[in-house]
Amino acid sequence: MQALGASLVAISPQLPDRSLSTAEKDELKFDVLSDVGNKVARQFGLVFALADILRPLYKQIGADLTVYNGDESWELPIPGSFVIARDGAIRLAFVDADYTHRLEPAAIIDCLRAESEGTAHHG
Repeated sequence: MQALGASLVAISPQLPDRSLSTAEKDELKFDVLSDVGNKVARQFGLVFALADILRPLYKQIGADLTVYNGDESWELPIPGSFVIARDGAIRLAFVDADYTHRLEPAAIIDCLRAESEGTAHHG
């Protein structure tokens, strides 16, 4: 990705201290930005509130969103992957409510190659 002039950034609703500890723990090689209150995720239409019935279960497994995210909303973003051009245009978007389904890295590389070669579809 870097060779194609791109930067990889993860955005998390976790508070900065929580995001940093996750990044450090996993020895990530990219920035993890904190989207407090899911403001960015909300702009992408990706925010949902966790069902009341699931909240005690999340707390039980140590995933108390009120602690991690610093608010009482119990909101999470649906995972998404986006290639955003320098001009702010979204060149590729992938969103799936099933967090185990992720965009294949090859699709991102293909999009970046097309963008760098000037063959990306802009429309």
